[in-house]
Amino acid sequence: MALGLTASGCVTVHGERAVVPSATKAEAARALKEFTDAYNAADKAYDPALSAPRVTGALGSINQAGLKSRGVTYPDGNPEHAPLELTDPAFTIPKKAGWPRFFVADVDSNRDRDETAEDNRWVIVFLRNGPDELWRAAYLTILLPGQIPELRTDGDGFAEAVPVSTTATAHPPGGLSGAYASYMQKGSPASFAQGPHTSGWRESREKESRRPGRSTQYLDEPLDRGDYAPLGLATEDGGALFFFTVRNFERETAAKGVSINVAPDVRALLEGEVKSSLTKERVSSQAVVVPSAADGGKVEVLGRLTGLTSAKGA
Repeated sequence: MALGLTASGCVTVHGERAVVPSATKAEAARALKEFTDAYNAADKAYDPALSAPRVTGALGSINQAGLKSRGVTYPDGNPEHAPLELTDPAFTIPKKAGWPRFFVADVDSNRDRDETAEDNRWVIVFLRNGPDELWRAAYLTILLPGQIPELRTDGDGFAEAVPVSTTATAHPPGGLSGAYASYMQKGSPASFAQGPHTSGWRESREKESRRPGRSTQYLDEPLDRGDYAPLGLATEDGGALFFFTVRNFERETAAKGVSINVAPDVRALLEGEVKSSLTKERVSSQAVVVPSAADGGKVEVLGRLTGLTSAKGA
């Protein structure tokens, strides 16, 4: 999409200098449909190549590895395929200069039960790195309707993109991935509020590490470059809604004479032979609310999507 726009008296061919909407609503709707079509085709055939052009970043890593794994287990395709339907879309499109550009689609899926305790919304972040590239889904978070914060919009209905270098939030967004990886590893920094994706996740790991006859070690690393970079929108209260990624490793080591169970989805991605240890690598994406610097407080993790991406035996 080429744009002829004027900024500071200079004409820019693609709008690199001008602050412009990242997409039109028609473009956003088309990107959502094309993603859904690709997702369904890939899920039906268990063929990652069919969705690869429409996913990237954290969601891309999780989607592609999952399809690869299930394709090994079910070489004839998905015997229980049911087409995904994404309806009732609400698009949040920020204005920003330069690339990459992004927008958020808040949609209802046919994977939940509406108007019950199981009712939820799929929040998908679409990313585009240049005028000649496709819109790709980079983040997916499944949230309860009431969890989604109110986002700040201007008189034309466009949102405000928050740069990772901002000083307007209580915690630097550019450091979210590193801070979360450190928190999961050693419990600090104390930047994150308690909940199922923070203190709860650490507690469940602690229990797993104590199983008789085997030990489990965890390693967490930031993943914040390229299409894994944090993306954020300003909230109405002065804070920000951010999406970011980390990489998790889980190494299970068995005592002599104790076997390690290898699940089918893990075995499908396995390199090497599991003799005494199994290392699983996962990618985890988080949706968080970062409070404003004026309000202070801790980062609240609203949702997390984690998926196995590789496994190694030794």
